[in-house]
Amino acid sequence: MGYLDKFHFCPVCGSNDFQDHDFKSKKCGSCGFVYYFNSAAACVAVITNEKGEMLVGVRGEEPAKGTLDLIGGFVDPGEDAQKAIIREIEEETGIDIRPMIEQGVSKLEFLFSLDSTYVYSGLQIYTCDTFYKIQIPSTTPIQAGDDVSSCRWIRPAEVNPSGFGLKSIRRCVELYLNSIQQ
Repeated sequence: MGYLDKFHFCPVCGSNDFQDHDFKSKKCGSCGFVYYFNSAAACVAVITNEKGEMLVGVRGEEPAKGTLDLIGGFVDPGEDAQKAIIREIEEETGIDIRPMIEQGVSKLEFLFSLDSTYVYSGLQIYTCDTFYKIQIPSTTPIQAGDDVSSCRWIRPAEVNPSGFGLKSIRRCVELYLNSIQQ
């Protein structure tokens, strides 16, 4: 099923004359409104410590429940990706990184972005995932929260990318591991 197939009615006038316009949009035959289905913005953190270990979580919700994950999530309306990743880190680990950044203990660094898909409630959502790296002290208390069931530090040599359930996260882990081995 295509990502626009579940949209049957115009969100402006309610008409059921809501037809495919092109590969990423639908147009209302009654009022002329064109709806473009754009990628959703998401952000992810590669969190490391001074020992070079990575902080990994276990997904507590579908999709890919029970698989490894990095900390992150969707960018909320009115947020930029940096604000979103700071919020997501706090929601999923209990860590407020703002004071660490302000005091120069940690630095949030942009790594790269990847396109992906994410299936939610039977709808395939295209995403643009923005990846950041941040190092925090290994002594920082961590409390898994939100949609993360647990978190743990893991040495890069013990990381198996195939254990990560989401495609872009798996690709990020592969890219990150390759970058630190060179």
